[in-house]
Amino acid sequence: MKKKDEMILALAKEMQLRKSEINDVVETIYFGGGTPSVLTSEEINFLIQEVYSNFKVVENPEITLEANPDDLSNDRIIELSKSPINRLSIGIQSFFEEDLQLMNRAHNAEEAKKSLAEATKYFDNISIDLIYGIPGLTNEMWKQNIETALSFGIPHISSYALTVEPKTALKKLIQTGKISEPKDEVASAHFQILVDTLQENGFIHYELSNFGKENYFSKNNSAYWLGKKYLGIGPSAHSYDGISRSWNIANNSIYLKEIQEEKLPSEVEILSQEDRYNEYIMTGLRTIWGVSLNRIENEFGIKFLDYLLRQAAKFIADDLLSIANNVLKTTRKGKFLADGIASDLFMLGDD
Repeated sequence: MKKKDEMILALAKEMQLRKSEINDVVETIYFGGGTPSVLTSEEINFLIQEVYSNFKVVENPEITLEANPDDLSNDRIIELSKSPINRLSIGIQSFFEEDLQLMNRAHNAEEAKKSLAEATKYFDNISIDLIYGIPGLTNEMWKQNIETALSFGIPHISSYALTVEPKTALKKLIQTGKISEPKDEVASAHFQILVDTLQENGFIHYELSNFGKENYFSKNNSAYWLGKKYLGIGPSAHSYDGISRSWNIANNSIYLKEIQEEKLPSEVEILSQEDRYNEYIMTGLRTIWGVSLNRIENEFGIKFLDYLLRQAAKFIADDLLSIANNVLKTTRKGKFLADGIASDLFMLGDD
C-alpha cells in the first residue's frame, strides 16, 4: 500500500516537473498500461485534479480508463461512473473460455459478458479489445465473438491478431506441439470477416485495428496517429513533442527515487527527418486519413515526395494502394498488409 501511495505522489510530482513541456490544451487523459483499475476513485480524482492544476484542459476532455473484466464488479463500475472517467476500454479479448485460458487471462467468459452488461448501464462510451487468429478459433466462432460484442451495443472495438510473445505459456504450448502456431491465412480471413461485419453494423474502420461508430473514435489514439504531441507520465511511459521522443525508465524503484530527487528518469531521442517521415507513412497508411502528398512535400521536400511515389508505384499497380485528392491510402485489398507496405515506403539512411 505504501508503494502505491508513493507512486501516486510521484506521478503528481512528475506532472509538476514537466508542466512547461505542454503549451497546447490537453484534449484527452488516458489511464492505461498495467492495471490502472487498481486505483480507487479518490486516487483517480486526485490524479485528474493534478492534470487540471498543471495544464490547460479543454472543456470536455475524453478521460479513458483501461480495465479488465475481473476488475469491474458492479460496485466498481458504479463508483467509476461517479468519477470524471467518461470512457472505458475493456480488455475482453474473447467470449470463449478456451481462448481466454490459452491466452492466460485472469477473467472468464462469464465475467466478460457480466462486466459489459453492467458497464453499458452507466457508460455510453465503451471500447473493447478482441483478438483474432487464435489457434482453434474457427470463422464461425470468430463471427460469434463479434456478434456477442455487438449485442451489447458497444460503439468502439479494437481488434488485433494474436502475437506469440517469447517466454509465455502460449509459446511453450506451441513449442511442445500441444497447439498449432497461429497462421497468417487464418488471421487474414478473420480480419476480413471483422471488417465486413462491423461495416454492415455502422462502424467506420478508421484505423487498421480500430472501428468506431460516428463520434466514437478514440480521441486519444487518433491524436497519436495524426502526429499530435502527447505526454506520458509514470514508469515506461512514452512522450512525443513533434521533434523528439522520450520514454521513462521501466523500473518502479528507480523511477520513484529519481522523481523524489526532482530528476526526470527518462531517455530522449531526437527524431531525424527520415524518422519523422517514416513515422508519418506508418501511421498514415493505417488510417482512413491516409498520407497527404501535400504534407510530404511541404514538411519533407520534393526528394521525399519523389521517393514515396517511386516506391508506391508497384503497390498502386497491384491495387494495394491508391491516390485520390492527393492522398495516398491503402485499398480494401491492401488494408491487412498496411504495415508491410509502409516498411517498403520507408526512407532509409542511404536512400
